[in-house]
Amino acid sequence: MGAIAGEAADLPESVVAEMRRVVTDLLADVSSYADDMLGYILERVPQAGADDELRGLTLGSCSSNLEAALSMIRHGIDVGAATAPVTALEHARAMAARGYSVDVMLRFYRMGHAYFSERILTGITELVPDPALALDVVDNLQRYAFGYIDRISSEVAAEYVAELDRIQIRARAARTDAVRGLIAGHRIDLGRAERALSHRLTGWQTAFICWTGHDDIDLARVGTTVGARLGSTRPLLVPDGAQALWGWVSTTGAPGVRPEELAPPADQIPDLVRVSIGTPAQGAGGFRDSHQQAQRGRRLVDLSDRAGPVTSYAEIALADTMSGDLDLARAFVATELGALALDGRREDEERRAVLAVLDAQGGLAAAADTLGVHRNTVLQRLRRAEDRRGHPATVRVAELHAALRVVDVLGTVVLTPDSGRA
Repeated sequence: MGAIAGEAADLPESVVAEMRRVVTDLLADVSSYADDMLGYILERVPQAGADDELRGLTLGSCSSNLEAALSMIRHGIDVGAATAPVTALEHARAMAARGYSVDVMLRFYRMGHAYFSERILTGITELVPDPALALDVVDNLQRYAFGYIDRISSEVAAEYVAELDRIQIRARAARTDAVRGLIAGHRIDLGRAERALSHRLTGWQTAFICWTGHDDIDLARVGTTVGARLGSTRPLLVPDGAQALWGWVSTTGAPGVRPEELAPPADQIPDLVRVSIGTPAQGAGGFRDSHQQAQRGRRLVDLSDRAGPVTSYAEIALADTMSGDLDLARAFVATELGALALDGRREDEERRAVLAVLDAQGGLAAAADTLGVHRNTVLQRLRRAEDRRGHPATVRVAELHAALRVVDVLGTVVLTPDSGRA
């Protein structure tokens, strides 16, 4: 009779016969032993009886494993042929579905083996009067039980992992469907979507996108950092391939997304990562709208190669509105700025001076403070800019301001190449 897989038992016939007689007696009362084993396990692994269905599967696994192991011994079947009973596999799947760790699931088998050793094998002496023969029987049953548990626990662990993978795949699919449905504006069950996403769709929704050109950057960590600054320690994060991540936070109030308010997370973002943040908006519609703004912000960042790590859509909304047709945007900039639209260092200084003055509503001191230069320098650059433009800064102020803002965001993309200057 085989004992442990791959080994020859070489047991005396008297020991083999006695083992078969003993397990036959044990099989006659296997239901009682299974009930007792269940109580023993639940005292030590209470999770195995968390609900009626799981408790029933735990009892079924106790019974089927006991019966399988004892029957194999009775019929002289090598332990290497052992396979997990159907109820044991279903028990593993149920443990995975309830979120218990694989260690908790395997502890069930360790406690089952302990029960077999403590309560069944210790009673063998009552069935086998000869102490020496009883010792041989106990020793060989113990080795067989260990071999059986070793094989079965590996099999149920593999089934647990497979079920966990299936659960995670289903969860990811449900998350993806919910996100796509919300972004597309489809009519969906919001309660079901919230459960699939683990994300509230009420209140204010602020979307952001993190992206990079490298595969070795932990974008999830970046997303968590951005989410925390926007008011959520558990933002909804959805990978978009290996180099991009979509994120959302849900808050009771609208978070601040101005550049100065986003400085703290910007300090914690790797140099090779860019982040675009949409404008906060309310409800499921806000989930979609803020995301679309973050996407458009990403487009402009990629188009202009902006240097800052974090871009708020509020900063670039005007440029986005005006840059749907780049040829039209270039023509507008050229018309409004004239020679000031040339791509040159001096022109850049002058454009920044005019923009700072317009942002300050004509205040030269405030503009100088913004630029970090003297007031007279601002005035000189303003005069040179007006000469290049061919008009004072007080002419077509709204158009001038808009053109400068577009250049500030998009840079050389909308400027006229200065091919004539060395």
